[in-house]
Amino acid sequence: MTTSPTDPHAWLEDVEGTEALDWVRGHNERAVATLETDRFSRMREEILEVLDSTEKIPAVVQRGDHLYNFWTDAEHERGLWRRTTWDSYRSEDPEWEVLLDVDALAAEEGVNWVWHGAQVLRPRYERALVALSRGGADADVTREFDLTTRTFVEGGFIREESKGALRWADTSGDVVYAYTDVGEGSMTTSGYPRTVRRWERGTELADAPEVFAGEHTDMSIGAGHDFTPGFERDFVWRARAFYDSDTYLLDGGELTRIDVPRSAEPDVHREWLTVELREDWVVGGRTLPGGALIAIRFADFLAGQRDFEVLYTPTETTALVGASWTRHHLVLNILDDVANRLEAVTPPTGDGPWQRRPLGAGAQSGGAGWQVPELTTIAVGAVDPDESDDLWFTVTGFTIPTTLARLSLDDAGEVVDLEPLKMLPAFFDAEGLTVEQHFATSDDGTRVPYFQVSPVPAADNEEVRPLPTLLSGYGGFEIPRLPTYSAAVGRAWLARGGAYVLANIRGGGEYGPRWHQAALREKRHRAYEDFAAVARDLIARGVTDAAHLGAQGGSNGGLLMGNMVTGYPELFGAIVCQVPLLDMRRYSHLLAGASWMAEYGDPDDPEQWEFIRTFSAYHRFDAADEHPPVLFTTSTRDDRVHPGHARKMMALMSEAGKDVTYYENIEGGHGGAATNAQAAFMQALAYEFLWQRLGTS
Repeated sequence: MTTSPTDPHAWLEDVEGTEALDWVRGHNERAVATLETDRFSRMREEILEVLDSTEKIPAVVQRGDHLYNFWTDAEHERGLWRRTTWDSYRSEDPEWEVLLDVDALAAEEGVNWVWHGAQVLRPRYERALVALSRGGADADVTREFDLTTRTFVEGGFIREESKGALRWADTSGDVVYAYTDVGEGSMTTSGYPRTVRRWERGTELADAPEVFAGEHTDMSIGAGHDFTPGFERDFVWRARAFYDSDTYLLDGGELTRIDVPRSAEPDVHREWLTVELREDWVVGGRTLPGGALIAIRFADFLAGQRDFEVLYTPTETTALVGASWTRHHLVLNILDDVANRLEAVTPPTGDGPWQRRPLGAGAQSGGAGWQVPELTTIAVGAVDPDESDDLWFTVTGFTIPTTLARLSLDDAGEVVDLEPLKMLPAFFDAEGLTVEQHFATSDDGTRVPYFQVSPVPAADNEEVRPLPTLLSGYGGFEIPRLPTYSAAVGRAWLARGGAYVLANIRGGGEYGPRWHQAALREKRHRAYEDFAAVARDLIARGVTDAAHLGAQGGSNGGLLMGNMVTGYPELFGAIVCQVPLLDMRRYSHLLAGASWMAEYGDPDDPEQWEFIRTFSAYHRFDAADEHPPVLFTTSTRDDRVHPGHARKMMALMSEAGKDVTYYENIEGGHGGAATNAQAAFMQALAYEFLWQRLGTS
């Protein structure tokens, strides 16, 4: 562990050190004593009731003849991996075959297992590779599982605890790709696997031949097998950093790089290669713009042709946020000023052009009696891209309970059926709430969209102003923040009279790569200016005032919160800073931090540190300034963002006499909680803090 000799709080980076954990427990006790009120208990119960509800939509994936689901509720806090059939899933009360009871396994083995997913082997669907994590950490184990006997395979494939994975390498079930910690030199400086091995059953992992080895400074390496009938092949991925990667075709031990820009995202489906561009690419005698989606036959591309078909071109207001292959079509999910629309593009069978068809007529105007409200989010994903042209079709909104349907396309890409499958109940009373979209103007004149959920237009209702208002944001890694139904927000905040606001600031993906790139590295300040602009707009419009305006964000959003605390304290009455990055001088040396240098920069480079220090909240803090009350939360088991960030910022501000509260969950990983009960506790803690500081309810 590398620590700074000039940092008096460096000792708090010792994650499980006795002295550090005593410090954590002391602050936890004080936080609970302050925040564990009757209202907190009611909110925790209300949130837990939702998380444990048997009326939740069981999210499924199709594998062969079965639909697989992972489920948690009050009786199964660590969860059940289970499956059912289509006919049963369509019923109000499906019959489930339980494959693995994680609670029972945890009790039997004395380990606080958290489910991390499974890969079912095609085409027989008799074996699976199951990943489990201790306490919710990113590092996990993999075990081979027999779906027929519903037991782990004795003498089967086992990967010991590490970041990484096992993936099936062919249909036999006797070979896997292993990328994991196999000893000294096998992991990158970011803490992820550096090598891929092809591991055959009956041999030792240490003896398995290397397929590929990256550099120690890379972010991670991986490999996988394409099981598509008639198109079986293998790929290796090398990620140097975010937005800088290579994909290789592995054939007969030979690696062929897919020769596209390193910032692009290639994808191969059957005979087609699609490439999503993040930057302009001069190729084939023309310039293809960043944000575009292009396509070419894979065999032609490997033969040297570069005559790409442009399937999508971004505009000033649009961005591609999804592309889902079905058997015959590619369905594009496009945001236009943060509102979804769908298009189906169909490749030619011969030399003709691709065909394009908007899906609004069937899917979005209610082809099966389904009316999609405005200011909601639409998501689609293929049910089985090898066998059908069906899609999972999901609609969700701030006050609109999530609905799930199966959308079916014909050979021409027309919607022929929209079969409703499941719908969440209304977990909170949305009567009297309105959803609006507004645009703030940032310091450089950029329009910044945001969504507002509040009682009857708040700006027109003097009786409800100023509203206790919670402003949420993220602004990083090209991740868009979209409307979604959150029963926790609804019950703990909206139903108690608060307003909720979601800011679509730069750094995110709401307008594609350009929106993200506008806040990278030395331009990071743009994300913070955008968030502050939304806060000012809410105040200027009369929705709230600074004393009643709170902000909340986690991870990269926690860094955002740190910069609100240190850069814009006059705008907020309270801030909740969750699993945050805050010490940007040290971040690249802590856990997975080195993998984010493409986003923030390299603090060990003196020139780059000059701009990084401007958004390193730990270094920006000035005890002489006024600051709003802050709640810091994190997790001891978070092996992605080091809990030392939150610990040290808490110590720094506490010593300066600031109004700061701290709670650290002893397990939970980067999500902050490992069970529904823990999640309900952590969420209620945040809402209680906000209500105490911003208003009463």
